[in-house]
Amino acid sequence: MKELLHLLEENSRRSTETMATMLDVGVEEVEQAISRMEKDKIIIKYPAIVNWEKAGDNDLVTAMIDVKVTPKRDVGFDDVAERIYRFPEVQSVYLMSGAYDLSVVIEGKTMRQVAQFVSEKLSALDSVISTTTHFILKKYKHDGVILEQPEDDKRMVVAP
Repeated sequence: MKELLHLLEENSRRSTETMATMLDVGVEEVEQAISRMEKDKIIIKYPAIVNWEKAGDNDLVTAMIDVKVTPKRDVGFDDVAERIYRFPEVQSVYLMSGAYDLSVVIEGKTMRQVAQFVSEKLSALDSVISTTTHFILKKYKHDGVILEQPEDDKRMVVAP
């Protein structure tokens, strides 16, 4: 039921009654479908997107790290990716195409803490060849949501 998944992804706080009406199905059908998808791990979690800068709690430093690795025989990149995502600092790990193999997103209390993680934990893994760290300075859009819309956008648009 892809339509239901799209509704949940867009706003997971909608009531099952509202979603049933939107999908033109019964409430019980929606409840059973959600329950089944949670059990089957199709639906993993219901996150809220928080603008921490507005909440006055922007104490964490976020970094995106490009990682070049040597894949292991018979397991490819999965083994090293698993070793990386088990660190508590790691928020996300993605297998990438291009110049680097993995993209790792981590959070730390300071830039120094992030640098220590990279030098002492990440770079120390035997499969890691090199890393490039990028610090996030400001988030404008996250998971498809614009974090802060300008109230009065006075920028002029110049027509061609």
